[in-house]
Amino acid sequence: PSSVALLTQDTIDYLFTNLDPCMNTSVILFSLIALEKFAQTSVNKSTINQQLESKPENPLERLESCVNSPNYAQRQVGFCAQWCLDNLFIKKERPFTYENVDRTNLNAMLNSNDVSEYLKISADGLTARCDASSFESVRCTFQVDSGVWYYEVTIVTSGVMQIGWATRNSKFLNHEGYGIGDDEYSLAYDGCRQLIWYNAASSSHTHPCWKPGDVLGSLLDVEHSYVIFFLNGNQLPPCSQLFQNARSGFFAAASFMSFQQCEFNFGRKPFKFPPSKVKFQCFNNCATLSDEEKKILPRHIRLEKLRQTSVREDSCSLCFDGSATVRLDPCQHTGFCVQCALQLEVCPMCRSKIDERAEIG
Repeated sequence: PSSVALLTQDTIDYLFTNLDPCMNTSVILFSLIALEKFAQTSVNKSTINQQLESKPENPLERLESCVNSPNYAQRQVGFCAQWCLDNLFIKKERPFTYENVDRTNLNAMLNSNDVSEYLKISADGLTARCDASSFESVRCTFQVDSGVWYYEVTIVTSGVMQIGWATRNSKFLNHEGYGIGDDEYSLAYDGCRQLIWYNAASSSHTHPCWKPGDVLGSLLDVEHSYVIFFLNGNQLPPCSQLFQNARSGFFAAASFMSFQQCEFNFGRKPFKFPPSKVKFQCFNNCATLSDEEKKILPRHIRLEKLRQTSVREDSCSLCFDGSATVRLDPCQHTGFCVQCALQLEVCPMCRSKIDERAEIG
């Protein structure tokens, strides 16, 4: 591949020189990302690992200490360095972040099983970042069906992100550029372009462009069918579009363009700008997660676990969890459990419209 030819010794030396903490923070960040992209081929990954092992001190471990820096540019560097150490440039004596992360009072987080393929999620499940060229999306673990709910997002980068609410019917079409706010089952706030998105149509809002350190608040009132967005406590008028096609089953959700990052607070920490005129609930006080559900595993560990998983012969071909007891008519394709079959509008095998779902025992 051309990326192997591009990664000459001069290129490696240049990128590693740029990892010096004395360099400009943006130069460090994009040198890290360049190394990550080069490492997508096994040959380059091996070459970079050899270079790291030859150093008396691993520069990524030094940069990882910036992960909680009050400087938002440095915080990006820390996140990317930590992600690389967990997923790509693995050091044997270094424990993975998920093994040591504090999960005390962590009851709601970003769902690592309900996310598009290239989004990076931190080990505590509360920070998300996209370094791909696609529009990556994620939903929260907690579903809202009634009541009034609020969560906050700290903006780390000031670029294009669409943050708001979505049901499970909202589709993550990352390669087509569709995310939260781009279908009839989701609504999103875009603080970079100063827009509210619903069903791929936008309307302007009056907030200034967001910047690193700003706090976006989002309030959902299911009974009164509206969403209110706040920026640093300043609220916009209510939005009701989301309720045209959905009445329940809402999740906090977000989509990210390239090189964007933000941090979610579902109530684990005190909110910075809680709405004062309405009584609301937060996810963290009402949700529960098992110890296993709280673990955000590095991708290579997740893949290894999948390889070791045995699948029953009668498993559903979509979720591999339920038993395949349903036949789709009139096409008569089988291999689906009851739960998956009920969510299908057309047969995934032949794209025929489903008239009936028959249990075959």
